[in-house]
Amino acid sequence: MLAYIIGVVLFALGICVSVALHEAGHMVTAKAFGMKVRRYFVGFGPTVFSWRRGETEYGLKWIPLGGFCDIAGMTALDEVTPDEAPRAMWRFKTWKRTVVMSAGSITHFILGFVVLYLMAVTMGLPNLAPTQTEPVLAATSCARSTTTEEQAKDTSCPPGAPTPAKTAGLQPGDKVLSVGGKPVATWDEMLATVQATSGPTAFQVLRGGQTLDFTVDVPKVQRWTSTGVKTVGMIGASAQPPALTTQYGPVAAVGATFSFTGTMFAETAQRLVEFPERIPAVVTAIFGGERDPNTPVSVVGASRIGGEAVQQGIWVLFFFLLASLNFFIGVFNLLPLLPLDGGHIAVVWYERVRDWIRGLRGKAAGGPVDYTKLSGITMVLVLIGGAVTLLTVTADIVNPIRLQ
Repeated sequence: MLAYIIGVVLFALGICVSVALHEAGHMVTAKAFGMKVRRYFVGFGPTVFSWRRGETEYGLKWIPLGGFCDIAGMTALDEVTPDEAPRAMWRFKTWKRTVVMSAGSITHFILGFVVLYLMAVTMGLPNLAPTQTEPVLAATSCARSTTTEEQAKDTSCPPGAPTPAKTAGLQPGDKVLSVGGKPVATWDEMLATVQATSGPTAFQVLRGGQTLDFTVDVPKVQRWTSTGVKTVGMIGASAQPPALTTQYGPVAAVGATFSFTGTMFAETAQRLVEFPERIPAVVTAIFGGERDPNTPVSVVGASRIGGEAVQQGIWVLFFFLLASLNFFIGVFNLLPLLPLDGGHIAVVWYERVRDWIRGLRGKAAGGPVDYTKLSGITMVLVLIGGAVTLLTVTADIVNPIRLQ
């Protein structure tokens, strides 16, 4: 139980740090361009403590859920003092405002990449679709039929019987290089070659860095399969399970992390597309239905899964979830919807394109967008976002997703 609590706290802390660094990304880029940053706080609610350095007040608030960065004049409607007016954010060039507003999401992407890189060089990156490729033996015992009914009919390899592979000297961990002089690169190739073979057959294997030769007397046996009885060659060996993770050296990990990050971006985009259609399943889960593991989770749900991962010692899953959440927050925040950063970026580029078109028509620039005209849409989106958050938090409390 203690490990679970520690896991939940660590995961929640990781999220808080990520969001705090998100706001720090806005602050650092705004200061770099000369915009005035009034305040940078971690958390919300009453202030625990604060201090002023230069023109910016820094501090910590009691509710550790994110933070905020107060940049003077983010929109033309924001009140600014006379000395702040020349440095108001809305007066800066489009590309500079875009960089500042996207810096939060970019920070999440960097954090996710760093977490994945550290995983790659330490515990390894998860194999999202693990498959058995190399012909490595897990055991020199019978590979039985798959279903109980077929196993009952299968007498080709009774329990405790010596197998041809074991009799010949093959051992678990041996990597088969060739069968009957024919090179094999995958387990499927080896299996097909063995099944087409009978009698004394040469096997070349790699064991502990040494190449060894064996002769296996391959019998022809009748095996029950889903399509009926089939006569095949059999040596009595099973495949080594595919690795759940792959570890890399410091240099190779860079390319592997970039590739893995690309895969995660694609999956994040797919989850965002499917997000609306999965909401009904969340509602069903709240009222007692089975919780679909593919339904959206809140920070509460993610923290609970992180806690279970630590409790079970699956640190790979813990850090993978943390990286995934950073990518998701980063991509979600760039959606062109107010009040997200992506919504503000969309408004900025609307102004830029509009003024460019007006310039082609010989007209003056149209000025900043009136955000009051967008307040209705913004409020609707805020209400929808709040409702979705409430649903996912409720589901994660009453019917959480659990590790199997």
